Parts: sequence; structure tokens; C-alpha cells
Amino acid sequence: MLPAKSIALVFFALAIAVRAGAQDEVRLDVGSGQILVKFESAPKEPVRPVVLDLIGNAARAVTTYYGQFPVKHLTIRVRFHDGRGARSGKTFPQRNGALITVSVGESSSAGDLAREWLMTHEMVHLTFPSVADRHHWIEEGVATYVEPIARARTGQLTPEKVWGDMVAGMPQGLPQAGDRGLDYTHTWGRTYWGGALFCFMADVEIRQRTGNAHGLEDALRAILKAGGTIESEWPLSKAFEIGDRATGVPVLQELYAATKDKPKIFDLDKLWKDLGVVCQPGSVTFDDSAPLAAIRRAITAPAP
Repeated sequence: MLPAKSIALVFFALAIAVRAGAQDEVRLDVGSGQILVKFESAPKEPVRPVVLDLIGNAARAVTTYYGQFPVKHLTIRVRFHDGRGARSGKTFPQRNGALITVSVGESSSAGDLAREWLMTHEMVHLTFPSVADRHHWIEEGVATYVEPIARARTGQLTPEKVWGDMVAGMPQGLPQAGDRGLDYTHTWGRTYWGGALFCFMADVEIRQRTGNAHGLEDALRAILKAGGTIESEWPLSKAFEIGDRATGVPVLQELYAATKDKPKIFDLDKLWKDLGVVCQPGSVTFDDSAPLAAIRRAITAPAP
């Protein structure tokens, strides 16, 4: 991971690039990478810096979690719609880099976009190789799981918000009647939340087996450093082998074998209790005496 001072310097360069940008295009430098923001129509002046802040915050979150910005060249095409917020985000590989398209409400305020998860989700897609269609759940699962954690590590979300959303969302990833495993059950819940649940269980298991010395981010960083970006096409087995080698424990390969072609039920209620996540109507608190409390803290701890 880049030290905090290095990350600050990276985004100081980004801010200079924003001020120097043209009216319809803005070039942002992020570490060794570069983002070209293309507005499909000239934005209203109040929303222009808000959109650039959204992009900059997403880039900072992804850089913090992975220790580097994932691609050398990223183009972001921004179009505008009536209203507020962001929608219709998509990420594609392209020659010598990647492309993200997104639609932003032309009346969006800083507060509206500070709550948006979409841009960070799409940038996380840059960090994992393109795999066979039956493995689409891992591409969406990594993006769904990493996005809030990366934002928490940069102070954009509180741990309470992240864990509360996990408690609410993760059950949607559990297998239902007729489930045939992650590779063969392509429902929305199993693709997005089932993939996120796989990542979550892998993260906890890696930390348990390594005494909290390693986590899922170590596996994902190793995959990225080996060239496993959206620009590459890999077999999933290659990504999991590289990830497991980085952590020293074969968690990804074992968990995949257990979930790829058959349903596997996880006892989430017990896991929340072991992690010390206490949800009451309207509030989330933490029990630091719980057996896995240190793992919970490590997952969402702010970057040093």
C-alpha cells in the first residue's frame, strides 16, 4: 500500500490537472496512471467540480485499497440526465486502457454524489481480469465487496455504514431453491451478492488462517500486479492460484471448489456475532470482545 504521504502527493497532482483541463475534457494524473474525463455536453458550472470530485474520490479509494491505480490509461465518458445522482455505469476494456461510461444528474450537489457508490464500483472492475461468462459473479462480487471497504479506508464511509449494509445485503447472496452453484446460477442476487459473499467469506477465512496477517486485498493486489486487469483475459484458476500464493493459504481455490457447482449455506447470523456486529433498528454497534472483532476492525480500518 502507498503510504498516506504518497497518496496525498498523487492527488495533489490530480488537483493541478483538474484546474488545467479544457472545457469538455479534463486530464487527471493518478500516480502512474492517467484519467481522461470527457463530458459529452458542457456541464453546468456548479456540477462540473462535483463530478470531478466524485471521480477523484473513487480513484483515491481504489488506489488506497490496491496500493496503485489499476490501469495506465482510463477514459471516463460522462453524460447528463435530468435530476440528481449517478446511474448507468459500465466498464469496458479498450486498446491501451479502459473505458467507463456514466450518467450524472445535472442538478447533483456535492452531497448527492458523496453518497454515490457507482463510480468506485466501476473503477474496481478495472482491477480484475476478464473471465469466462459463467464466472461473471466474481467480477461483480469483487466490485460489490471492495467498493464500500475501499471507501471506508479513505474515510468516505463509516465502518458502521459498511457493516450495516453488509448485514442487510449479504443474505441476498445465499443460495435459494434450485441453486446449482455460482458458476451455474446467474440470478441477480447470486451474481452480485453471491459474488460479494464469496469475497467476504474468503477475506474472513484468509485472516483466520494467517492470524490476521493477510486479507483478501493481498490476494487481489497480487492478481493486479501480475497483470490481471480488465485489459486481460484469464482463466479464473490462474487468478485464484496467484491470489492464494500471495496469502500463503489456498482459501480462494478451496472456496471456489465448494461453491462453483453446488449450493453452500453460510451461517451469517453466527458470523455477525463472532465479528461483533450488533444491528438494532436504526443503529449498528460493535462488540470488541467478540472472538473475530480484530478481523472486523482490520477489514474496514482507515488507511495509515
